[in-house]
Amino acid sequence: MAKQPMLKFVTVNRDMPEKRDATVRSKDFDEIYAEFAAAKAAEQASRCSQCGVPYCQNHCPLHNNIPDWLNLTATGRLEEAYQVSQATNTFPEICGRICPQDRLCEGNCVIEQSGHETVTIGAVEKYITDTAWENGWVKPITPAQERPESVGIIGAGPGGLAAADMLRRAGVQVTVYDRYDRAGGLLTYGIPGFKLEKDVVMRRNDQLAQAGVNFVMNCEIGKDVTFAELREKHDAIIVATGVYKSRDLGGPGAGAKGIVKAIDYLTASNRVANFGDTVAEYESGELNAAGKKVVVIGGGDTAMDCVRTAIRQGAESVKCLYRRDRANMPGSQRETKNAEEEGVVFEWLTAPKGFKGDTVEAVIVDKMRLGAPDASGRQSPEVIEGSEYDEPADLVIKALGFEPEELPTLWDQPELEVTRWGTIKAEFTTGRTAMPGVYAVGDIVRGASLVVWAIRDGRDCAEALLSDLNAKAAVAAE
Repeated sequence: MAKQPMLKFVTVNRDMPEKRDATVRSKDFDEIYAEFAAAKAAEQASRCSQCGVPYCQNHCPLHNNIPDWLNLTATGRLEEAYQVSQATNTFPEICGRICPQDRLCEGNCVIEQSGHETVTIGAVEKYITDTAWENGWVKPITPAQERPESVGIIGAGPGGLAAADMLRRAGVQVTVYDRYDRAGGLLTYGIPGFKLEKDVVMRRNDQLAQAGVNFVMNCEIGKDVTFAELREKHDAIIVATGVYKSRDLGGPGAGAKGIVKAIDYLTASNRVANFGDTVAEYESGELNAAGKKVVVIGGGDTAMDCVRTAIRQGAESVKCLYRRDRANMPGSQRETKNAEEEGVVFEWLTAPKGFKGDTVEAVIVDKMRLGAPDASGRQSPEVIEGSEYDEPADLVIKALGFEPEELPTLWDQPELEVTRWGTIKAEFTTGRTAMPGVYAVGDIVRGASLVVWAIRDGRDCAEALLSDLNAKAAVAAE
């Protein structure tokens, strides 16, 4: 009888790839986890219980065939594992690095519910695709047949690029427009290199460019080209802009120098640390934490990116203020632990109410307690009277989340329907809007969310768009 390659969770303990020591990794922007060796990847994949109802797969937005590629990895069939992984995920090596697996696939792993700790799904996913690149298993995108239809995609983030990938594979002519000088959106300029090294993103950009996707960079819709002109030029438009308008913070002194937006801070850091660009605001110290007392306001993944970036820039101290407790923070617990190891101090149940100094010197803070639950069941923070104190700060970074820009106004398209939150009204499953030939995907539809959801939306939209193009072609043929 053949030896059972799976269900080894009883005899094999969970093991992550080696994490570099905090004192070493906090001095550079390289990824903090080493790569699995082949034997270790197979060993960890073999812990999968191959359960009849794969909750890991059900709780993955892409519904990746996780048990299948874990089995293939455990039995040494890595090229097949990559093919299965790539079949449902346009960028598996990116998701393996930055997805909050603790809240998605791994957080719903059956063996963890039974007390054996989860399978290290994300690390194995990253290993499979990195190995595929190294061995030449990632093939060029070569459509079987070219199609005459043209699609313009506004936004070169994960949603737009996922749609571009699927459309180009089908032979559609694709042009991607983006305001930045490099494609990738937040993958390139929002997420620090210690979570996602930029060559991982650039090789996917290169793959698309080599496949014939036309990238028009440094292009501002409404300024460099109008939305109406794009609709005239292309058979269909996909809006994949993401949400880049930072939520603001009021209170006395909110306009002081030294109070900056997270997106500006992270973009400058990524340009300098990962691409060697010269950024004036970084050189002047405005967006550079070196030697400063840094306070980051917020508790999401963007806040975690900011605090860990500040440590690497050589900040004197880094504190994160969050108005709820640790259990209620929206960011990844794994990232919080990494930040603490690197020297970040978290001040839970604290909320800013103002700032001191024309150039910021301190954040005026109230201590909080959790009161009655709100409509969603989440406990609402309440101010503890008389608890006010000053938190010294030379640089304050606002990481309070993002909102949609006012696209109907910016693009002179009043008929582009938006929700009361400013997101574009579109079908989640297809991306179709009320405007003929106009689709929308990702955060600009669902609000600030995860990269994996943007990829899912881009793929679903591409599938629906292809169906619509085929229907039109059939009518024309008749």
